[in-house]
Amino acid sequence: MPTSDGAREPGAAVAADLRRFIIEEALPLWAGPGRDRRHGGVHERLHLDGTPDLLAAKRLRVQARQIYVYAHADALGWYPGGQAVAFDILEFMLAAGRAPDGRPGYVHLLTPDGSVADARRDAYDHMFVLLSLTWLARASGDAQVHRLVEETLGLIEALFDDGAGGLIESVPPTLPRRQNPHMHAFEAMLALHETLSHEAAPPRIARLRELLEHHFLCAETGLLLEHFDAALGRLATPEGDVVEPGHMVEWAWLLRRHEAMFGLPRGSLASRMLDDGLRFADPATGFLPDEARRDGATHRATRRCWPQTELAKAWLAEAEAGRDGAAAAACAALERLRDGYLASPVAGGWIDQFDGAGRPIAEHVPASTLYHVFGAVVEADRVIGRGP
Repeated sequence: MPTSDGAREPGAAVAADLRRFIIEEALPLWAGPGRDRRHGGVHERLHLDGTPDLLAAKRLRVQARQIYVYAHADALGWYPGGQAVAFDILEFMLAAGRAPDGRPGYVHLLTPDGSVADARRDAYDHMFVLLSLTWLARASGDAQVHRLVEETLGLIEALFDDGAGGLIESVPPTLPRRQNPHMHAFEAMLALHETLSHEAAPPRIARLRELLEHHFLCAETGLLLEHFDAALGRLATPEGDVVEPGHMVEWAWLLRRHEAMFGLPRGSLASRMLDDGLRFADPATGFLPDEARRDGATHRATRRCWPQTELAKAWLAEAEAGRDGAAAAACAALERLRDGYLASPVAGGWIDQFDGAGRPIAEHVPASTLYHVFGAVVEADRVIGRGP
């Protein structure tokens, strides 16, 4: 991707580079070759030459993520016609994924032509359905979309509420339980509050934050754990020791957003989670690895794109909160993202994963990553750029 001439303040310059990347390259790519003109919806991924992988199954969550991106981009004025793209994907998602077997909820996985490949109802998927609908309702004001928001809230309550403020993984239920669907529920409820000022959002946000503080954070180390037993207790297996630094910094950003939206005092938890996530960063490059362990060891030194976008967002949130050095750290994280991951041979795409030595190992360009890159660019533009 092209970079600025550096004539402006460095933070504004990298924010402008990334905004241009999204508007001029990424959004056209994923609205063009990224959409399935034959069967509907969006392709799961592209080949490295920019052509679609016609054999890849379609995850429901990816359809929802792309709806969110184009609805939000439309609301920002970044992509004329974004609503039309979002509604086109929504039409496919409703026709192919919403109760095709007559049972409530959205199926987990579709074949490339839109048939059902996995009829599970997955909590994580439904959080992205809700996120996408909140932003499409905000952008369009469409009454049908507002009704779908209410329907989805009802589905989440009926299918996934465990009766104690948490979420079961899926229908039928599976183990282990994970913190990740709860994190994205927190995100979706924040969006519900931000976009529609919905009365259902604040109490659910409060319950989810309580789960983070009392169940998902390890009492001994303070690290965010990923996998839990049926009662949301820590698993006494190696799986119970898994830590994902990307999720720790993602929560840090969400916690600061929660405080800002509701006028809450700035607490210390967001900073602690960011700092704890940074314990696993490569000291030479600053990149976060994909997976670590509760004892502090790096377990998987590979590094995907999305943890780096979440690290940038966490630093941007700390800059807003007034933390010393946070703006410079955010700028550095954004530059690493731009120069390391978005320097893809496909304009508007990304190199999605590197090995521990910094060699690219991704064999495709996944559509799901657009949600993460777009989110980081929106925050960069808002906090250190020249956004609205």
